[in-house]
Amino acid sequence: MLLLFSVQAANAQKNDSLIIKNKDSIVNNIPDTTVSVSPKYATLVKDDPDYNKRYSVGLTAGRVLMTNITNWAIARYIYKFDWAYISTTTWKNNLKNGWEWDTDGFGINFIGHPHTGNYYFNVARSNGYNFWQSLPFTAGGSLAWELFGENSKPSYNDIINTPLSGMFLGEVLYRISSNVLNDQTRGRERVLREILAGIINPPRALNRLTQGKMWRITPKEVYQKEPLNITLNLGAHRINNGNDFGSGSTNAIAHIQIDYGDPFENRKRRPFDVFRFRTELSYGKERKILENVTGYGILFGNIIRKDRLLAGMFQHFDYWNNNVFEIGALAYGAGLIDKLPLTDRSNIYSNIQLAVVPLAGNNTRYGPDTSSVRNYNFGGGLETKIEERINLNDWASIGFNVYYFWIHTYKGIPGNSLVGIIRPSINFKLYKNLRVGFEHHIYQNDRYWKGEKNFHATRTEQKLFLQFFFENKKRGDNYH
Repeated sequence: MLLLFSVQAANAQKNDSLIIKNKDSIVNNIPDTTVSVSPKYATLVKDDPDYNKRYSVGLTAGRVLMTNITNWAIARYIYKFDWAYISTTTWKNNLKNGWEWDTDGFGINFIGHPHTGNYYFNVARSNGYNFWQSLPFTAGGSLAWELFGENSKPSYNDIINTPLSGMFLGEVLYRISSNVLNDQTRGRERVLREILAGIINPPRALNRLTQGKMWRITPKEVYQKEPLNITLNLGAHRINNGNDFGSGSTNAIAHIQIDYGDPFENRKRRPFDVFRFRTELSYGKERKILENVTGYGILFGNIIRKDRLLAGMFQHFDYWNNNVFEIGALAYGAGLIDKLPLTDRSNIYSNIQLAVVPLAGNNTRYGPDTSSVRNYNFGGGLETKIEERINLNDWASIGFNVYYFWIHTYKGIPGNSLVGIIRPSINFKLYKNLRVGFEHHIYQNDRYWKGEKNFHATRTEQKLFLQFFFENKKRGDNYH
């Protein structure tokens, strides 16, 4: 909630940089297409290099190393984890005895390690390196940790997932913090911006402190900023027993969706100029607390039909953790985002993605999993995401989302797993940016493993919620 409301407050100052007409809000998944640039300022399509210089490789690598040392010291001296008791002997063993697929718990491998990778990434990103240039520092930080930060063997899955998924989470947090920061401001507003940006992106805050950026005053905007819109759903989540409608327990939910950038703006795309990021928290009898984290960000692409159709290559992040299945995946693939006008204020929004999954994890048992060790396979395969939505004159929206994964086992029980999620939904406008919505979820999990009995499970859920839309306007906050 702090993020949701503070982003709005932090961007309330009026400048004359860019004017965007926003007739169709992203609460309906329809970013506006009409963009006009004020002659007073040019549009920043990247951070201004005059005010965001690139620091030396040695300095940046040293700060990545300090990130590892800090993380290790906390684990060793505060939490006293067994794996943090390292020595020159454990280093020699790690260098000598090869690599393995580790046995860490699902949340550690598919949320914890990407989160650590985000720290390495943002050290480099906030030292003046771009998205791709930050990859070597992220991979280097991960490799150093695997070899010297733990007393267990280095793991294949971590050296893949930590840097690659860390880049995804890192760029998302970097872009959000850029929208909060404004080096033209002073006083209380400046302090609030710096605090909020530091909560979102701690490595960037530390670098800003040491670089003197926290208190510098610039004569113009120096960070790339794109439209950033937040949709918050608060309500009830009914988890059925199988397919028996209304038969299960009810949890409270908070679902946050962040839409960044205008997919239909005619311009060259840099990595993550457009992204969507979702997370859902739940609380109740059958809670998992962090139910899912999903998203995608463009790597490169172009408008192939003016004002309505974007084609590109995307990076994906997926983490699902419920009582039917656990699946975590990173993926890369092609996508199309389209908006087909029906009338002046009604349209059909479509988003189709097909991606290759180089690494995934999926569970090997049915039912709640509270273990802290691995009871899931490592694998890879394919995934697809489809979203179709009809938006009716700004008063109602009807549509569905589909997620489908095919995962072939690398390490674990040989075979294949198929996971499908279908989410039809509808929402109605109540007042301004307040809506009421309903979703029906269908989860399907099919496992075909050698030497094991085939497994098939289906579960349905319903969600009833109030939906709030918060609009963070673009570069100067002037909309008409």
